[in-house]
Amino acid sequence: MASAGAVSLAAFSLFPVPAASGPQVEGLQGWLSVLARPSALAELGALLACVLLAWLAARVLSRTQPLRDGSSILFGRRIVDGVLFPLLLLCLAYVMQTLLGRLFPLALFRVALPVLLALAAIRLSVKVLQVAFKDAPVVRALERTVSWLAWALMVLWVSGLLPIILDELDNIKWKVGGSLLSVRTLLQGALTAGVVLLITLWVSSAIESRLLRSATGSELSLRKVVSNATRAGLMFVGLLLALSSVGIDLTALSVLGGAIGVGVGFGLQKLAANYVSGFVMLAERSVRIGDNVRIDTFEGRITDIKARYTVVRAQSGRESIVPNEMFISNRIENLSLSDTRVLQSTVVSVGYDSDAALVMRLLTEAALAQQRVLAEPAPGVNLTNFGADGLEFTLNYWIDDPENGFQNVRSLINLAILKSLREHHIDIPYPQRVIHTRPGPAARASPDAPMRAATPEPSLPDA
Repeated sequence: MASAGAVSLAAFSLFPVPAASGPQVEGLQGWLSVLARPSALAELGALLACVLLAWLAARVLSRTQPLRDGSSILFGRRIVDGVLFPLLLLCLAYVMQTLLGRLFPLALFRVALPVLLALAAIRLSVKVLQVAFKDAPVVRALERTVSWLAWALMVLWVSGLLPIILDELDNIKWKVGGSLLSVRTLLQGALTAGVVLLITLWVSSAIESRLLRSATGSELSLRKVVSNATRAGLMFVGLLLALSSVGIDLTALSVLGGAIGVGVGFGLQKLAANYVSGFVMLAERSVRIGDNVRIDTFEGRITDIKARYTVVRAQSGRESIVPNEMFISNRIENLSLSDTRVLQSTVVSVGYDSDAALVMRLLTEAALAQQRVLAEPAPGVNLTNFGADGLEFTLNYWIDDPENGFQNVRSLINLAILKSLREHHIDIPYPQRVIHTRPGPAARASPDAPMRAATPEPSLPDA
């Protein structure tokens, strides 16, 4: 247990100075005296050469990447943003230290290697967190924590205080059950657990990116379930390794696992049902990313399927977060499960004196003139109603790209219909009402009433 954790806190000692380079330097005063040697200028030139070589190598390798959108861990938007540049620089500096250490005692490399190691650790942690948890608010806080921790360890190692602090922490011990724990052991275990989980996230993110890179349609859903299952399995293995590195006996987790199972069965039943439903959906492919579904009164296209919920985006841009359990236990209309073709219609009214056969032909031609309307099945026109103002025709047509919207293609068809009807002088009726006024009973009883109403009163002459 202690040996596993010691690898983490002793990471800065992975680059020991060769025996030919002289005795070890301890303390800040010793570092300053070593830096005053004449050979420090040669070391500075060697470090600059390492930086230049690492930058050139990273630049050449980055050109092989088709896209540099920041989603890669090794490569970033700029050369210095990815993990590749600090890793190459660290390796070149270590090789240069080994070669120069045989010629003269080293000074700058003893300071540079811990700094480069801290830089590589920070960059690796930040990139893995950014790729694994995109746009998560907690990522920024974790980035700051990792940065402060890495730089603090570097300063303690360079100043020679890290071994002293570790020895003091090792003296603070207490007994837990049959095990003897110390503060150093807990810190080493926690750091090792963080490293293991970080590597697990890196591997799972790389697998997910590789699986989903070129997947489309039903293949996307299948790869999504494989990706989710792989990430869950790797996270579980990483958690077990992390707990083992801390010193927790895994055999004691059987009782705890039973208690957690009871808690999940009662308190977290809905949450567990959503997770299970998510894997069932992805495995059965009853709904897939890109399908158009109708849930109650909400209709839209599935844009993402998470382990707990599914994102459905409507044509208006609104997004609905739907728990996965609803897709299993409720009735969901999948408009594109086996066929992406969708039937749409529009209603047109014309005057009673219009030629019905001509109107039906014009409506069909207006629909076929649109690129999104399918020729097979062909559009159909039916005389559906004798309205109060005219004949009502219903035009039915099929489209196979509902994700591009319905109202836009209906608008284009209506505009084409309006233009065609006007060219053939076919009237589109609108509501008209004729109001007849009749005199009341008193007016009908008096024979002079119409005459009085129609004869104006004489006007007085102007003064």
